Amino acid sequence: MTKTLLFLSMFSSILAFSQEDLLKDIDTLKTTENSPPAFKALQIVTGQSTKLTAKKEWYIVVAHRFGDISTGFKNFFGLDDASTKLGVIYGVTDGLSLSLSRETNMKTFEFGAKYKLLKQNENFPVEVVGYNVMAANTDLDKDNYPHLQFGDRLSYLTQALISRRFSDDFSLQLSPSYVHKNLYDQNIENNNQFLAGLGGRYKISKRISINAEYFVNFDNHSFYKNPLSLGMDIETGGHVFQLLFSNSQLNSDIGYLTNATGKWEKGQIFFGFNLYRVF
Repeated sequence: MTKTLLFLSMFSSILAFSQEDLLKDIDTLKTTENSPPAFKALQIVTGQSTKLTAKKEWYIVVAHRFGDISTGFKNFFGLDDASTKLGVIYGVTDGLSLSLSRETNMKTFEFGAKYKLLKQNENFPVEVVGYNVMAANTDLDKDNYPHLQFGDRLSYLTQALISRRFSDDFSLQLSPSYVHKNLYDQNIENNNQFLAGLGGRYKISKRISINAEYFVNFDNHSFYKNPLSLGMDIETGGHVFQLLFSNSQLNSDIGYLTNATGKWEKGQIFFGFNLYRVF
């Protein structure tokens, strides 16, 4: 654990200060807001935030989750076991973005649409954004599921993201969510799952904030856990870099929300990061 924390500290310092000549760029990036958004990154930790891309803006996303740090030296505190997500996001308009990603864990492809419904202003207290995902699990094998059809690979997510920027330093978000899975094990989960999420961001310096989020799954059995994640946003030139700890190793939206397996109280935690590059 000491080695992991030392690695995190060194990694954060390098990323925060190695690109001083580019730091000014972050303040000139295009934005969809007349005032600053509630969140600087498109995700609070792993869950989506109300931030959208600007029109004709491209994002490249690289998300990485290492293995369970409680395994100790056997798997080098999780560094031997990793799951990676690669994705692209495109701003169709200032109020609509489309995304496509693929995660190594369960070889999951996700197509997403994120769209602004209501904007926080002097006359309305919150920002409201809709988010929809269709995912395809390509890891399913007909040897295990002889009657498998393409539709069985699909699952769906619908979210209402409701945020409020209380000050320059502090923002909160509620995320009521609904997940439907076409193929599921009724012994450990339901095909229809309702969740409620709470996430927040607190800015501790000009370029760094501390983030947290927690989702309660009202329709889950005891096998999977409610996802709880803590993270740090680091703003550098042209990037928002997020370091995080979570009890879910999955990067995909649906997998993260419904398939968390770690227990914080037992140290079953996954270290990871999200990296965005805007073009």
